[in-house]
Amino acid sequence: MPVRPIAFLIFADCSMLDFTGPLSTFDAANRVSGKTLYQLTLLSEPGGLIRSSAGACTQTEAIGNAIFDTLIVAGGGAPREGLVSDALRRYILYMQQHARRIAGVCTGAFVLAAAGILDGRHATTHWRMAAKLQKMHPKVLVDSDRIYSRDGAVWTSAGISAGIDLALALIEDDHGAELARAVARELVVFHRRPGGQSQFSALQEMDGGSDRIRTALTFAREHLQQELTVDILAEVACLSRRQFDRTFAAETGQTPAKAIEQMRAEAARIRIEASSDSLDAIARASGFGDPDRMRRAFMRLFGQPPASLRRLARQRQVDVMPG
Repeated sequence: MPVRPIAFLIFADCSMLDFTGPLSTFDAANRVSGKTLYQLTLLSEPGGLIRSSAGACTQTEAIGNAIFDTLIVAGGGAPREGLVSDALRRYILYMQQHARRIAGVCTGAFVLAAAGILDGRHATTHWRMAAKLQKMHPKVLVDSDRIYSRDGAVWTSAGISAGIDLALALIEDDHGAELARAVARELVVFHRRPGGQSQFSALQEMDGGSDRIRTALTFAREHLQQELTVDILAEVACLSRRQFDRTFAAETGQTPAKAIEQMRAEAARIRIEASSDSLDAIARASGFGDPDRMRRAFMRLFGQPPASLRRLARQRQVDVMPG
């Protein structure tokens, strides 16, 4: 079984969990398997000590011409502000040509986008940064509410603990679900949350920057069972439809229709995972009207049908038990 070299590219002002989470996950795969499955390297553009946002410093090697099986790009202050050097862009393109796969954790997606390799691809990032990623890189198909996303050989994930989910998914891709499950147990985390699982509660966290968009969102949350067309929401916000569409997208990073579908799906998912209510009843209560429409929304947003998410919710209690 070949040893797979994996490099983590980090930046000043990075969140340490963005790279130490997945780093520890691959290290755990080595321990659990009793084999050296992964060889791990920390990189930075200049090399040397890199100071994290918490003040801790990490020793790194400078980027060069070494070939890695996988490059994982962590987030940091420079990427999220678009401060990506030409040398770093060239390095990312070089790695895209030579590595089997490339991934971004949190605002690491901004680096991949700056190099152009996310153009036309689905990608995700931390939900707070999704609208900014879309605005800075309009050719990227930003999925603002996914734990992680895969589009061909390019993977991206949300921030902080989502890097662990990404690493577990990569391990499963390499060595199967049994090892990924064993690593999750070793780390005392859920066995890989589905990539489409919500980063946060859309019912609670989705917000607009202006009072008018907040008013429309509040109205939508309180009337999910009713018809919620863009015209109705625009009227609630006291804006023309055109103004509402433009303002809503700028403030939330998505269209009104997608936001309503997301809120309905989140409301339905909570009931599906926490209750024994029938899918018919849940579809009606959350505003989908019928199970088929709800199922299609779940497949788009979560990558799995409602029945599968219900089974997964029940299985999670088993997954976290030591064994």
